[in-house]
Amino acid sequence: MEELLLAWYGASGRDLPWRRTRDPYAILVSEVMLQQTQVERVVPRYLAWLARWPTPAAHAAASAADVIREWQGLGYNRRALSLHRAAIMVAEEGWPNDLTRLPGVGPYTAAAIRNFAFSEDVLPVDVNVERVQRRTGHVFTGAAAQALMDLGATVCVARVPRCGCCPLEDVCPSRGTRDEPRRKQSPFEGSFRQRRASVLRHVAARPRPLGDCDGEAVRSLERDGLVVVEAGVVRLPA
Repeated sequence: MEELLLAWYGASGRDLPWRRTRDPYAILVSEVMLQQTQVERVVPRYLAWLARWPTPAAHAAASAADVIREWQGLGYNRRALSLHRAAIMVAEEGWPNDLTRLPGVGPYTAAAIRNFAFSEDVLPVDVNVERVQRRTGHVFTGAAAQALMDLGATVCVARVPRCGCCPLEDVCPSRGTRDEPRRKQSPFEGSFRQRRASVLRHVAARPRPLGDCDGEAVRSLERDGLVVVEAGVVRLPA
């Protein structure tokens, strides 16, 4: 089954920039950006990020404020600070044996770096990989990781799988299976997340008097380390 999948991937796999490198820092940047953000949105931001900060040392030397500004538009801004702290740690100490020691790096991201950067036979299991393995009943090796991600993202999708064009159609026991819809995230429009994003965007442009800002959103951003409030002025951290 894995041979069929890899043959399909060789002909139909997506050409993504982070698949052209074994640099663990570049892989880390891509994996953090891809958390809860669509691939199409990530590609140009990933390229711009690495053009500006091509190494952990370059990234570590940046200010938190510049990192937050560069991240604007990707959402879930705490990821930017975690990535910055991880770059500082790598620049000062090197890559740890246990990658989950890095801020913001959990078991999945650690497995992705070990596979895509260090060529270890570990399988990072995201929702797409889990779905394909569950439906096929097959346990794949780390060599199939990128292929599984593409198959799950483009063919073996949750609600309306495209079984007719799946390379595993003839050997899959779950042909035609559809997953129950997952609970949708609440709309961004009018949400507290939007209020936070609006305040952060304005403060990123220039410091703002606290009285001119959404106080509840400011307090939330302050708890996350995304803004500081001093002498009645809200600004990005140094």
